[in-house]
Amino acid sequence: MGRKKVLAVIHTVTYGKRLLEILSLLETDFRLQIFFTAPPHDFGDDVPAFLARLGSVVLPWDQVPRMAFDLALAAGPRGVQFIDAPLITLPHGANYLKRVTGGADAGVAGLRRQDLLPGGRMPTAIGVAHQADLRDLARACPEALHLAQVVGDPVHDRITASLPLRAAYRRALGLTEGQKLVVAVSTWGAHSSFGRFDVLLPRLTGELPRPHYRTALLVHPNVWAGHGAYQVRSWLARCERQGMGVVPPEADWRSVLIAADWIIGDHGSVTLYGTLTGAPLLLATSPAQEINPSSPAADLAARAPALSPTHPLVDQLDYVARVYRHEEYAGIRSRITSEPGRFNRNMRTLMYRVLGVGEPAHEPLPLALPAPLPLAPWASERGEASA
Repeated sequence: MGRKKVLAVIHTVTYGKRLLEILSLLETDFRLQIFFTAPPHDFGDDVPAFLARLGSVVLPWDQVPRMAFDLALAAGPRGVQFIDAPLITLPHGANYLKRVTGGADAGVAGLRRQDLLPGGRMPTAIGVAHQADLRDLARACPEALHLAQVVGDPVHDRITASLPLRAAYRRALGLTEGQKLVVAVSTWGAHSSFGRFDVLLPRLTGELPRPHYRTALLVHPNVWAGHGAYQVRSWLARCERQGMGVVPPEADWRSVLIAADWIIGDHGSVTLYGTLTGAPLLLATSPAQEINPSSPAADLAARAPALSPTHPLVDQLDYVARVYRHEEYAGIRSRITSEPGRFNRNMRTLMYRVLGVGEPAHEPLPLALPAPLPLAPWASERGEASA
């Protein structure tokens, strides 16, 4: 039986995790065969191991341009102009939060012409999360506007569907009755929270009394790929010995975020998704020069309290818990997607329309997230050599 061939273009682990969410909409369809490929990328060193864990069919990148596919999916632009297939591109995070300043690449990441029309190629469709993205797209690259499809945001929908399981996620993490979980998150780059972890980490391990507090650390996969897993583990070894749970880059961070009592973050996507959980937020950093001023990250920077270097951390957590009002962040949450709960339906319809075959006869509802591993085993599963 001839099958339609679908190619997933995995530049980095971050892109790969986003595309796996989309590929799940093609599960159980025997009319399709999924292939993966990994173009060269500065932060792509962990991709071969990521794909090996999937047990997927991986095509060598230099072979891909000599083949034809019925659909290609990509969450990043590099090299996709060489693929012989109808191409759907999507953002790999929430909205378009960051801007690049200076040089030929200046602009809002994801909205630059080289992001939207890689190598000058027009994709078949550009998936966006929000109707407001169309306005930004029209301003940044008007010739691509007619390609845009408002599909929504898969992470928003999975987190929202999983909020009722918060207590179960906390039990799975090993939290006991009365324990509070502080989750520190970081995007990547010099101005991220990770750039201040030499100051923040000692406070998390030294100022929060155990066993009343537990801590977990979510670091962007690009940090792991850029510095190397050995180096990141070495930097964090003492924190792990002191009980901090360091979430590995391949793990699903979303259930950990739902379990949090507080989130300490920055201007990245994970912090923005944290507004969905109801946990009070503190910003360790919010660099104006890197934030798209028309994005919800800019709204969050103006709303969320800033971490103080001089006041005790416990006092700051108590303060933000008292003053936090979930409804005050409703406007920010609403900017993540204008299609809440409808990503699966919209995205599946778009893919099958491009494939030219009928959709499966069932509703593609967002599934609840799987339970996380306990906080302690994350360190031990990576080996004790770094301890």
